[in-house]
Amino acid sequence: MNKQTFIQGTLILLAAGILNRLLGFIPRIALPRIIGTEGVGIYQLGYPFFIVLVTIITGGIPLAIAKMVAEAESAGKPEKSRHILQVSLLFAVTAGALFTVLSLALAPWVTSVLLPDERVFQTFISMTPMLIIIAVSSVYRGYFQGKQNMIPSASSSVIETIVRIACMLWFAYLLMPKGIAYGAAGAMLGTAVGELIGMIAILVQYYGEGRGTKRLLPKPQTPPAPEQQQEGLSDKLPEPGILKRLIRIALPVTGGKMVGSFSYLLETILTNRSLALAGIATSVATAQYGALQGMVIPLLLLPGALTVSLAISLVPSLSEAAARNDRATIHKRMNQSLRLALVSGAPFAIIMYVLAEPLCLLLYDNQEVGSLLKMMAPFALFLYVQSPLQAALQALDRPGRALTNTLIGAVIKMGLILYLASNPLFGIKGAVIAIIVNSMTVTLLHGFSLSRLIGFRFPALDYVKIGAVMIIMGACTLYGYQHLPFNGIPWLQFLVSATVGMLIYFVVIFLTKLVAPRDFERVPVIGIWFSRFNRR
Repeated sequence: MNKQTFIQGTLILLAAGILNRLLGFIPRIALPRIIGTEGVGIYQLGYPFFIVLVTIITGGIPLAIAKMVAEAESAGKPEKSRHILQVSLLFAVTAGALFTVLSLALAPWVTSVLLPDERVFQTFISMTPMLIIIAVSSVYRGYFQGKQNMIPSASSSVIETIVRIACMLWFAYLLMPKGIAYGAAGAMLGTAVGELIGMIAILVQYYGEGRGTKRLLPKPQTPPAPEQQQEGLSDKLPEPGILKRLIRIALPVTGGKMVGSFSYLLETILTNRSLALAGIATSVATAQYGALQGMVIPLLLLPGALTVSLAISLVPSLSEAAARNDRATIHKRMNQSLRLALVSGAPFAIIMYVLAEPLCLLLYDNQEVGSLLKMMAPFALFLYVQSPLQAALQALDRPGRALTNTLIGAVIKMGLILYLASNPLFGIKGAVIAIIVNSMTVTLLHGFSLSRLIGFRFPALDYVKIGAVMIIMGACTLYGYQHLPFNGIPWLQFLVSATVGMLIYFVVIFLTKLVAPRDFERVPVIGIWFSRFNRR
């Protein structure tokens, strides 16, 4: 198995994440044209409940596996890593099977009582097969991440995305003649097929290396001496405390994710109920919610591919550093992660703010969605740095602190949704304001908790530099959009102005030393070129 460095692992996951996000916009653009915004709303209504079930089943399992496997590998105990995998797999599959049966049995009650639109029933049924599939996939991904081998996770996620997109659009198209509810259910069935193929891909990579075969087939050998037999037995049997420690690590993380998942579910229910109190019809409220969750937020989270990659790579890296009590490495990794998250996310936030309406018109043929995107874009940086901060707290054995911070933000968000979205003056924009306040609150609390824990301080001058660079880029992008001679071709006008803004941004971040050529020396392929350039 190939172990990558922190930067290499992050870049592998980043490449897969960016590709997945870009590919993910194919159904975001095409699906509303097949099943309409109301159909997208039905699809999105079923998704939060599914996220809750997945969180209960897998929650903190991948992170706990990654942490435990990283510690075992650091101690030179590969057999223990396999024992951790076996115990985790049994636990996750059992939980997945149990909740699959429960969700099928309770589907009529959930869709008619809890969720605000009964048409979500078919979508709800279509999603249940994914529970066991995701349970298995999450265990193997956590195992590979603990080994600091990000290739299986990255490659299987790309395969899953490609298959999901094709099946999602195809099934939605086939079932749409039966009605919007069936069209949304077809999209969810396509998602299930993609998850199945992704699971098969990661299993093929695991067993392809021969580990599974070696464990399943006994080796013909002469019986060892009694004393050797006694010594080898302790190495081969799973430690009885593995499951207990797995649950102890995973439970607080699962709790933190449960807060987020339940918050997402309650947000779905409360937003639609509040819009109804504001006098908005159910079909219109479903369409508005579909536009927010299915169009605006995915676009806003596009740069989050890097932050998610950083968060995944941070867990084993910080766990190893913490086990060695290496505070210098912990500070170095945090500084790298936050700087990368801010520098990479800033230009996208500017483009989504300055060119919000033309961007949404080009992607979704819906300029009105741009007003929601423009509201959220200036606060996107809080979302981009939140994942690395939360991963750091979890890796440093402070998942309870992350849970408390997430809970505080969720309570504030729910209260604001009830107060603002039910007011006809705000409507769906009230839900947007609540989401913004939530992201700011949780991120600031995570940063404060990490600062108190390890004394970490992000250089204030870098914040000032990033802010100044964003203002310069925004002004240049807006000027280019308004004055470059491409008014007759909207897509070219957008593309040229955004490109000009990005080029200016990269020039300025090098001039201000937010990024230096040496930062690229460890990047695969191009790192050699930058290394030679620096020596010259």
